[in-house]
Amino acid sequence: MASVPTPGTDVPPSTRKGNPALTLIAVCFGLFMVGLDSTVVHIANPAIQADLGATFGELQWIINAYLLALAVCLIPAGKLGDRFGRKKMYILGVVLFGITSVGIGLIGSIGGVLVLRALQGVAAALLMPQTIALLRSTFPREKFGMAVGIWGGVSSVSIAGGPLVSGLLVEGLSWQWVFYINVPIAILGVIMAALVIRETAAEKGGGLDILGILTLAGGLFAVVFAVVQAQSWGWASAATIGTFAAAVVLFALFVLVEARVTNPLIPLSLFRTAGVSVGGLVFIANFFSILGVTFLLTLFLMNSLGNGTATAGLMMLPMSAFAIPSAPIGALLTAKMGPRKVAALGLGLMAVGLALLTIVGVDTSYWLMAIPFVIIAFGSGFAIPSGADLIVGSAPVHLAGVASGFQTTCIQVGGAIGTAVLSAIVAAKVIPAVAATPLPADAIEGASAGAVFDGFPGVNGAFVDGMHIGLWAAAGLCAVVAALVLIAVREAKHSDVETVIEETVEAVAGNR
Repeated sequence: MASVPTPGTDVPPSTRKGNPALTLIAVCFGLFMVGLDSTVVHIANPAIQADLGATFGELQWIINAYLLALAVCLIPAGKLGDRFGRKKMYILGVVLFGITSVGIGLIGSIGGVLVLRALQGVAAALLMPQTIALLRSTFPREKFGMAVGIWGGVSSVSIAGGPLVSGLLVEGLSWQWVFYINVPIAILGVIMAALVIRETAAEKGGGLDILGILTLAGGLFAVVFAVVQAQSWGWASAATIGTFAAAVVLFALFVLVEARVTNPLIPLSLFRTAGVSVGGLVFIANFFSILGVTFLLTLFLMNSLGNGTATAGLMMLPMSAFAIPSAPIGALLTAKMGPRKVAALGLGLMAVGLALLTIVGVDTSYWLMAIPFVIIAFGSGFAIPSGADLIVGSAPVHLAGVASGFQTTCIQVGGAIGTAVLSAIVAAKVIPAVAATPLPADAIEGASAGAVFDGFPGVNGAFVDGMHIGLWAAAGLCAVVAALVLIAVREAKHSDVETVIEETVEAVAGNR
C-alpha cells in the first residue's frame, strides 16, 4: 500500500507544493458537485419516473448504481492517485462527473440513465479521495485542521441544500437540470485545478489488487441485486436464493484473496480489534437508515401527499440542515466522552426519531415529521464522527488510510442496501393489496412509489403501512448496533477534537 500521512502526522515542508488557499478553493468545486448529487436525486426521482416510465426497481437503481460504483472504486481510486498523481486523478474525476451529468440529462432512456449513474459514481470515487490528499500535501500541520473544517462545511452545505435545489430545478425547469447544473461547476473546477493545483509525486510499487476489486464488486452487486429483484422474482425463488449464494461465494473468495495477495485492497489485519468492525456497522446502520428512509419519504411527500418538488425539498430540509451543526457537536462530544458512548447515543437518537416517524400518515401534521427529522439529524451527526474515531482509532497506524477507505465503503454499501431492503418491504405490502382489487397489474409500480388510487384506500394505505414497517426495521437496526457498540467495544483513549474532525472528513472523502 502506498503510504499517506495519517491523522495527527505532518507533511514535511519540503514536500508541500502549491498555494494552500487556492488549492482548497479548487478541490471544493468537485466536492460541492458530489455533495449536491448525493441528495438531489431523491427529490427528482418521481419526475424521472413520470418522464421515462421507470419501474419502482429502476428508481432504486438510480440511487444504488451510483452508490455501488462509488463504494467499489473509492479505495482503488485513492491508490491510482498515489501511483499516477492526485491532480491528474482529481481533474479526470471532475471531467467525467461533468460529462456523465450531461449524458444523464440527454440519454432519454432509463437504461441509459442507470449506466451513466454508475459511471458518475466512478467519477465521484476518482475525485473524492484526492481532495483530502491534495490538502494534506499542501497545508502545513498547524493549518490543516482549519482546511478540514472548511472542507467539511462545504460538503455539509451542498448536501443540506440538495433537496431544495432539486425541488426548485425540477419545478422551474425539468429533472434534467438537476444534473446539468454540474456542468458549469465542473468547468470552473477543471480550470481552477489546472491553474493552481500542483501535482504530487507519483509513488512506485504496490500494484492494484484486481482480483480483490472484482470479487468485492461482484459480492456487493449480487447482494443489492438480489434484494431489489426479489420483489419480482419472489424471496423463495431459485433466482433470489442463487444470487444470494453467489454473493456469499464471492465474499468468501474476497477474504481468501485478501489473505494471500501482497498488496490487498483491504488487509485483514485491519479487523484484529472490535472497534474497526463495529465502527463499520455504525456507518452501515446510519446510512442504511438515512438513505433508505429518505428514498421512501420523498415518494410519500410527493406522491402520497401530493406536494410539489420545491415544497417536498423544503419539508426535507430539517433533516439535512441540522446535519451541519450536529457533526461538529458530535466531534466535540467524542473528544470529551469517547467514541463508544457517543456512537451508541447517536444511533439511539436515530432509533427514537425513526420510531416517532411511524405515527406519520396522510392526515397528520407536518410537525410530527419535522421534529423526528431533527432528532435523526443529530443522531446521525453524532454517529459519524464517533464511528470514524472507532475505526481509525482502532486501526494499526500504518493502516489508518485504508481504514478511512473502509468506512467510506460502509457508507455507500449501507445506503445501497437500505434503499433496496426498505423498498422491498414496501413492495411486499403493496403487491397483495393491488392483487385484491380490480386494478391492473401495472398499478403495483405506482402504488409501490406511493401513488394514490381514488376509491382504493387499501392500496393507498399499503404504501404507508410498508413505510412504517421499514421505519421500524431501520430503528431496530440502529438500536441493535448501538447495543453492540456498548457490549463489544472497549473504551478507547479519547482523541482531541481536531483529530476526530480529520478522521470524520476522511471517512466521507475515502482517503486511503
